[in-house]
Amino acid sequence: MSKLYFRYAAMNAGKSTALLQAAYNYEERGMRVALFTAALDTRTGTGTISSRLGLSRQAAVFGPDTVFDRRHIPTDVRCMLIDEAQFLTAEQVRQLHRMAHVDGIPVLCYGLRGDFRGMGFPGSLMLLTLADDLEEMKTICACGRKASMNMRLDAEGRRVSEGEQVVIGGNERYRAVCPSCFYANDTAGPDGAPGLFA
Repeated sequence: MSKLYFRYAAMNAGKSTALLQAAYNYEERGMRVALFTAALDTRTGTGTISSRLGLSRQAAVFGPDTVFDRRHIPTDVRCMLIDEAQFLTAEQVRQLHRMAHVDGIPVLCYGLRGDFRGMGFPGSLMLLTLADDLEEMKTICACGRKASMNMRLDAEGRRVSEGEQVVIGGNERYRAVCPSCFYANDTAGPDGAPGLFA
């Protein structure tokens, strides 16, 4: 039975590397895959899935208006792999869930669970709700603990706690951290109100 999979992690956990390895495994066995990445992620060029290890591959792009439907996927595709899945809409996640269960195409989604404020992305929240198989990929914080949060940095390397949810960037803009480091020196309460140490 085909499933919708969600492989999630903080920044720099190897999500794109794992996706490219999965694609290679399918193709090594003679099975065609369809790869997608978010149109708005242009860090290494539009339509490129790239890992920090130097692996990269071209992919189709999706945006908020993309419809995931069996009629739009070649009939010989045996698996769909989606990078930057946090940028999917809730409706797109439902379409992918339907494809897995009605059309029998496994769908493997890789992405972030939460943003730099510790809030869920709409696509990730729907994936956490509908995915048949969830797997947290691990990475570590600079302090040595498991990193599960993402911290946005400004040009001077200071933490940013306000702003747009989506700002594309890599190591120069984001750091994967553990919850203890995420909240260290935090002067705002959970609702953005001044905290105890403001």
